[in-house]
This record gives sequence, structure tokens and C-alpha cells, in this order.
Amino acid sequence: MQTKFPSESLTVLTDLVLPSETNPLNNLFGGELLARMDRAASIAARRHSRRITVTASVNHVAFNRAIPLGSVVTVEAKVSRSFKSSMEIYIDVWIEDRESGSKTKANEAIYTFVAVDETGRPVEVPQIVPQTDEEKARFDAALRRKQLSLVLAGKMKPDEATELKALFTS
Repeated sequence: MQTKFPSESLTVLTDLVLPSETNPLNNLFGGELLARMDRAASIAARRHSRRITVTASVNHVAFNRAIPLGSVVTVEAKVSRSFKSSMEIYIDVWIEDRESGSKTKANEAIYTFVAVDETGRPVEVPQIVPQTDEEKARFDAALRRKQLSLVLAGKMKPDEATELKALFTS
């Protein structure tokens, strides 16, 4: 199976925050942002695998900055690492300043998607070759996150999590 670059899965969704999508403080509902991130991650996973993909988990979400009514919000998602049938998707959320056009990072998330066939069985996906320094850092960290998840779920013994152990031993 041919390897791919993270940039091949890049998905960018840009939209306005409308009144029906806000809470009583006139900020974007967290659930609305989660839905936008899930859609972007789904498209990125599909672009990478060229298969049907399903959300396996939301591994991390950081709501670092409120997103006010009327904001232009850009959700950028791309595959940070692929495993056998799963893909970690890293998502960055940006707010665009109305006057200057400059972008500020507001939030980020990490989702895991699995590629499946028409019957819902997992299928193999292409491996990733990171190119930029950021892609390489996210690629390396993805294995540690996967090992931690497996250890916490009881699917891997802590002493088998070699990448995690390396963080604590020298």
C-alpha cells in the first residue's frame, strides 16, 4: 500500500458563527464546535484512506478561547498518524480577526477514525510520512497517545508501552 503525506488529507472548513449556534453568552456552543471538528476530521480520514470512515474516539479537546457570535471560524484537520486501520486526526481551530484578517488559534482537538468496508469491518489504511517539523512532532506524539490509550483500556501492559517508557527513562 502506497504511503501518503499528511498534507494530502488536509481539510479546511470555514464558516460564520450564527445566532442559533450560540449559548447565552453569545459564544459558539461547544457541541456545535465538536460537530464541525468531527465533520472536518471525517473528511480528512476519508481523503487519507479513500474508504468509509467512522469516529472511534474523541481523544482530546481543548476549548482554550471562546468563539463569539459573528466570528469567522476555520477548522483545519489532517491525519497526523495512521496505524493498521485507524487514523489519528489533529484539528486546529482558528478565529479570524474581522478587521485585520489575522488568525488566532482558539482550540484544538485530536480524534481517532477507523476505516471500514461496506460491512463495517476495519480495513488497512496507508501509512503516513510526515514532512514538516510540526507534522513530525505530531506523528511521534501520536504513538505515545495510542500506547497510553491502550494501557488505560487494559489492552496493553505498561511495560510494553516502549514510547511512553522512553519519556520517563533515559
